[in-house]
Amino acid sequence: MKLRKVLAVTLVAAMTMSMAACGGSNNTAGNGGTTDNNSAAADNSTDASNDVAATESGDASTSADGSLSYADIKLGEDYTDLTATISLFNHRTDLESDDYNGTTWKEYLAAFNEMYPNITVELTTDTNYADDALMHLQSGDYETVMMIPAVDKADLSNYFISYGDLDTMKTQINYATTWEYGGQVYGVPSTATTQGIVYNKKVFEEAGVTELPKTPEEFIGALQKIKDNTDAIPLYTNYAAGWTMGAWDAYIGNNATGDNTYMNQKLVHTKDPFQNYGDDTHAYAVYKILYDAVADGLIEDDFATTDWEGCKGMINNGEIGCMVLGSWAYPQMEAAGENGADIGYMPFPITVNGEQYASAGADYSYGINANATDDEKAAAMVFVKWMTEKSGFSYNEDGLPVAAGSTDTKLSFDGVTFLEDEPALAGEEDFLNEMNAESELNINAGGDSKIQAIIEHASNGDKTFDEIMDEWNTAWSDAQESNGIEVTE
Repeated sequence: MKLRKVLAVTLVAAMTMSMAACGGSNNTAGNGGTTDNNSAAADNSTDASNDVAATESGDASTSADGSLSYADIKLGEDYTDLTATISLFNHRTDLESDDYNGTTWKEYLAAFNEMYPNITVELTTDTNYADDALMHLQSGDYETVMMIPAVDKADLSNYFISYGDLDTMKTQINYATTWEYGGQVYGVPSTATTQGIVYNKKVFEEAGVTELPKTPEEFIGALQKIKDNTDAIPLYTNYAAGWTMGAWDAYIGNNATGDNTYMNQKLVHTKDPFQNYGDDTHAYAVYKILYDAVADGLIEDDFATTDWEGCKGMINNGEIGCMVLGSWAYPQMEAAGENGADIGYMPFPITVNGEQYASAGADYSYGINANATDDEKAAAMVFVKWMTEKSGFSYNEDGLPVAAGSTDTKLSFDGVTFLEDEPALAGEEDFLNEMNAESELNINAGGDSKIQAIIEHASNGDKTFDEIMDEWNTAWSDAQESNGIEVTE
């Protein structure tokens, strides 16, 4: 999406002119997975505006240069006398409901206030978070803490403060490179996820699917059994929600190649990455699963009327067989009704040289407003560290551990190898952003419209899958040429 580059420039200009401190309003919930964007560099940690004076509690949470430091904060000791009000903008609307079958935001904030009674966290959630969060940034008057949306990494320091340098943050959290730029880390994951398929175990059993599918052919076969032997919708696309479509991009890296350097280092250089490799791997195999499911009538009757909130109860009640979503969705489906035990999470059905792989990476990450006051920044960093190390949030949400050294998780894929994407090569940090903008494919950057187009063409029968992939390859090649990126076979 070429507009993203324009938006990024606009945001920088708006931030430069406005410089308004924020931390008042309470405002927002998605692979997001997901998922996974860097030299106008970014050393906010050396800015005088980031200096935080020690409070009456004798805080030792500043680094040698005086900047606020995540690593040096001692929870329960530092900033215990700090009085501040901060705002949190996030996407987890379900955690606001008293009916949520799990720990709610109200309960998390109450527990936080037991340790920090004078820090007030005002909360806002949003079902259209991915888009609305960008609008909040564009306004220049955004929340103290927000889940970082799909911004260019090169712009991170314009919006958020650094938690510390990469080497130090690697000792504190997993997935520290997710929002790293210029050697500084601007985001701490709220939880970490893997990529697979949420499914109803009872529906699969009643359909006669006795083993979880490991290949595209086996998966389409399982969907056909669900259609033939049950009343459930085999695969629910969530087309109408839009942002849910972007989940399909998350599977074209580790899951489909078994190579953790592919996504951030090789993809931008690859000639025709959407070609048919002939072995049911790579991006071609991932997106073809969706095309074939639609073409074979293995989805909902009217994809234009899908209901994101409603689908949670539907899969819990056995009205849906499965949905292609990151593991962040798993606990939401479990909590959506009385049949949580029927909900399972399976690896994505692609096998590479006899092995299955799954990406492990950060879900939405906490960013702290660079324009907040010093007290608000300190309160926000304390809150983020408490959420990471003390709240149990990632474990409760069936996520993979975020705090370095922690092994607490309820999620496991037997026989599947977890891989974490390696970061882009030095000097190539912006290549994927540039390719996404020029090609308008927006891989792992909200590219829901191209996935919706797959559904539309498969349903209408007006384009073959190979025709769609040929168009994407052409767009990719043109973008490589426009950006002067070396192409390898």
